[in-house]
Amino acid sequence: MRTNELIPTVTSVDESSFGERIGLRVGDRIVSINTTVPRDILEWYRLSDGQALKIEVDRDGEILNLGAERQTAEALGVSVSSAVFDRVQTCDNHCEFCFIYQLPKGMRRSLYLKDDDYRLSFLFGNFTTLTRFTEADLERVIDENLSPLFVSVHATDPHTRAEMLRNERGGVSLRWLRQLLDAAIEVRAQIVMCPGVNDGEILADTLSSLLEDFPELSSVAVVPVGLSKHNTETRMRVHTPAESEALLHAVETWQQTFLKTIGRRFVFAADEFYLNAGVSCPDLSSYEDLHMIEDGIGITSRFVREFETGVGTNDSSTGFFQAMDNPSAYIAAANPAGDTGLRPVAVTVGVKDRPSKHIDSPMTNEAPQILCVLTGGMSAPLLTGLIKPLGHDKVVVVGVENEHFGGNTAVAGLLTGTDIRSTCEQLVAHLGISGRTIQFLLPDVCLNSGVFLDGIHLENLQKDFLIDVIPARGHVLKQSVRRFVEKAGASNV
Repeated sequence: MRTNELIPTVTSVDESSFGERIGLRVGDRIVSINTTVPRDILEWYRLSDGQALKIEVDRDGEILNLGAERQTAEALGVSVSSAVFDRVQTCDNHCEFCFIYQLPKGMRRSLYLKDDDYRLSFLFGNFTTLTRFTEADLERVIDENLSPLFVSVHATDPHTRAEMLRNERGGVSLRWLRQLLDAAIEVRAQIVMCPGVNDGEILADTLSSLLEDFPELSSVAVVPVGLSKHNTETRMRVHTPAESEALLHAVETWQQTFLKTIGRRFVFAADEFYLNAGVSCPDLSSYEDLHMIEDGIGITSRFVREFETGVGTNDSSTGFFQAMDNPSAYIAAANPAGDTGLRPVAVTVGVKDRPSKHIDSPMTNEAPQILCVLTGGMSAPLLTGLIKPLGHDKVVVVGVENEHFGGNTAVAGLLTGTDIRSTCEQLVAHLGISGRTIQFLLPDVCLNSGVFLDGIHLENLQKDFLIDVIPARGHVLKQSVRRFVEKAGASNV
């Protein structure tokens, strides 16, 4: 028996679709499809792909049977309320580096969901440790070719891995990795690097083991531990610049080993290590297929290239938190590498997130005097270096200090509405001008359908400040800066 809240609910029905023709309505609860109770969105799409459909729905307590023969190429045109209809496989690890344990109270409910579900790994790029993986899960992954999957490794030594996960099963759960790879399932791996815990010789041992035992892995991302001011684990600390530099040297050395052995670099360090060490990120070509870009691998290099060339795409992905908070935004059973933990990812921009068509203040009708690019403290120096050569002193980059999370959470994707408001107020007070004469640019990665992580709505900030939201892409930022500069009369740029 499923509770009502676990039954998928129809959230939209397209005009002239098969769903509309058979009488499906928004609010209908899906009981079964062709007599089968779907467990998740993957099964929903598989079952609804047939020619003859019989869908049993609960409409205001009345059970209805809807169905017909589908016409050739007739789309179902129905969206449902969630990605998982039974229960999300929650995580029973107790990792000392888990960011969810470090979250303050009062944030969006989806942020507190600690999952270890292979389906969410496939759908949204969430990382699974495989500690709750079963033979039945393996069979389904292989049968339905749920690929790629994203797996947290951290360490291959059984004792170290079990200790890091605080779960005895963690020492043996990588056995599933071998079976997945043998079945030609693509796997992308991650190592959360904790100083003094799994770096140094342990990292060398891990990479050596991965080369020997799992060379078919698509790639391995080495990312820094994320710590907020709410961290209570005494063993956890942030990397020093010197430690980041040493880590980069180790990764680059191993890349050469992998290149000679298997013909590809295999392991990549997150951009944060380069920024923390004050070292330039490698050229974009060094990241090969950019498999782990949503895990912070190569984002900086791509951004720089887009900014310098003015060329790029405006693609965005719908991630895990987007689906949990706003289920109707779930659009397909594809597998974009969406939100991985709480790392930044571009999400579909909602109506209230979209940039204005012009930058004149709707309140004062006077052109803004200053363009202020808001970003995380980590990327502020980089953006300043990119924008400065454009030669206009009325364009500034401001790194927003993350008081909400604190710690080393200095990425743009973790900015909150409260901290952004505080930064805007401080800048206005410092300059001594109206808040409506400063044009603020905000990256879309800190918003989910117009809402910040702390629950503040963008529209509330826009009542007091002139804020436009743009995709966090280099060419888009450059276009926005150029438009402001042209409007300000700097024709030499």
